[in-house]
Amino acid sequence: MQAAPSTLDHTVFKTSAIDFEQLAERGYVVVSNFLAPHYCQRLFDYAQNLAATDWQQAGIGRADQYTTNTAVRQDKIRWLQRDYAPERAYLDMMDGLRVQVNRELFMGLFDYECHLAHYPPGAFYRKHLDAFKGRSNRILTTVFYLNPHWQEADGGQLVMYDERGRVLETILPQAGKLVIFLSDVFMHEVLAGNRDRFSITGWYRHNTSINGVIDPTR
Repeated sequence: MQAAPSTLDHTVFKTSAIDFEQLAERGYVVVSNFLAPHYCQRLFDYAQNLAATDWQQAGIGRADQYTTNTAVRQDKIRWLQRDYAPERAYLDMMDGLRVQVNRELFMGLFDYECHLAHYPPGAFYRKHLDAFKGRSNRILTTVFYLNPHWQEADGGQLVMYDERGRVLETILPQAGKLVIFLSDVFMHEVLAGNRDRFSITGWYRHNTSINGVIDPTR
């Protein structure tokens, strides 16, 4: 397995590139170069070199309603854990971003969970919301892309829709690009691609814990 970053601090990711005013006004923002290219490459190499047993078939729903349905979603995922240095580094970086978002927008974000996602060629994820109003503590979704030299012909775009079903953005999953949006507002889908496609998808959450247990669990 090739080396991956053991630390990702404020010197290698660019909160200054995030238009917080746009995030507040529109509810989403696309940041083209959030992380330095060589760190993106290391994370990409790390994801590529994981064993098949490190991944699980992605599902839909939460807790006792969780199920797999490849007619809706075909990616494989790996939840990031602090036991592994490159994964811990990414989690630490995104916790730093959480602090920054709270400072800029007073959102009261409490914690963060995320997973690597691998879409083999032809895999897709149909149109969906990440959260439903009043039924989830997921507040803000982040999608970070790891794919070097990705072109339009490679497909795999993230398509975001407004409340009337009109296309807002069609986003190419290029390395270093970060997308942030309100989890319970924007329907979105992942189109099928022609190459293996890797991303890290996560959610900032409010604290709705009971007796120290965060609800809903993943």
